[in-house]
Amino acid sequence: MPPLRSTRFHVALLLETSREVGRGLLRGVRRYARLHGPWGLHVMPGDLVQTVPTMRAWGGTGIIARIPTARIARAILKTGLPVIAGPLSARQLAPSNPLSKLSEIRANGEAVGSMAAGHLMERGLRHFAFVGVPRQTNWVERRQEAFCKRLAEAGYACAVYPAPPAAERDWGREQRRLARWLRGQPKPLGVMAALDARGRQVIEACMESGLRVPDEVAVIGVDNDELLCELCDPPLSSIALNAEKAGYEAAELLDRMMRGEKVTPRRISIEPTHVVARQSTEIAATGDAKIADALRFIRHEANRPLSVTDVAAHIGLSRRSLELRFRRALGHTVLTEIRRVQLERVRAFLIETDLTIGQIAAQCGFANGNYLGKIFRRECGETPQRFRLRQA
Repeated sequence: MPPLRSTRFHVALLLETSREVGRGLLRGVRRYARLHGPWGLHVMPGDLVQTVPTMRAWGGTGIIARIPTARIARAILKTGLPVIAGPLSARQLAPSNPLSKLSEIRANGEAVGSMAAGHLMERGLRHFAFVGVPRQTNWVERRQEAFCKRLAEAGYACAVYPAPPAAERDWGREQRRLARWLRGQPKPLGVMAALDARGRQVIEACMESGLRVPDEVAVIGVDNDELLCELCDPPLSSIALNAEKAGYEAAELLDRMMRGEKVTPRRISIEPTHVVARQSTEIAATGDAKIADALRFIRHEANRPLSVTDVAAHIGLSRRSLELRFRRALGHTVLTEIRRVQLERVRAFLIETDLTIGQIAAQCGFANGNYLGKIFRRECGETPQRFRLRQA
């Protein structure tokens, strides 16, 4: 922790505030500055080529910035100030590029893609697709590769939507192109969109082509931009990222650099925390109607103590018949599914609330906090308290 001081640092911030991940990074920087300031935080306009050269004049001491062009890169490097970069492109990361020597903030695309695949497979889906962005970038490619790899390890193929030519990148034209492509995929289909805005477009393309979401196409995005996700029809499931923690870590590293400490450049990872499940993936993709009903019942009733007998009674099967059909459809037991859904809720409560472990246990179907702790340690490999601390 840096010592107390009277120096006031002035930090220029060029982060994409139109996306939740950028706003999360800003919240993290602000939190660090309040605790370890005084800092002046300056959210910079888009034309850094004009504003960066004047930073010395107004007392700028450090920069955290997304660097989309070579001109902006030259302007930033010319200041000679400590810099932490947003996600860098493959070209910027080449050893010959001076930007490759900077510390970088980057989402863990491998973990993001794997988490999305797991969520869709848990819904019983067997056909999958990935939809990137019109201008493919290396962070999208990492998500795509990880998504396809996780599926391949489970024995499933993944279709990848081909990037449209430049002439078809306006959404009016591309919507029809994407709609035709989605119609041609086997159903029911699980789609990972590279980010929430793209997930919204996938849902719109489904509406254009008459495909029902989630019954025919289940869609998951990335960033958990709550307003954007809730404005989708149906609301979009999304992977939440701990961008605020990464922003705090970036500010901490920049603080050391601004005080003259020589630091080894490193990657600051934005980690996915959990899936915020909404209606766009509320599907039980199995040909067995009884098992589909059982899955819906488990998801809806996971906030209370739930037994295999309760599930069997709800769908009108004997416990033995339910277990046999459940294993045949999904490859695991009813109790495994109950625990998986309950622990998914537990993780969300640990991240999104300040409730005690005992209170969370009561909200998620566990008898008490001690029993929840035992199950959580066995299934997740750590205590609930440790999990919560890692997300802070």
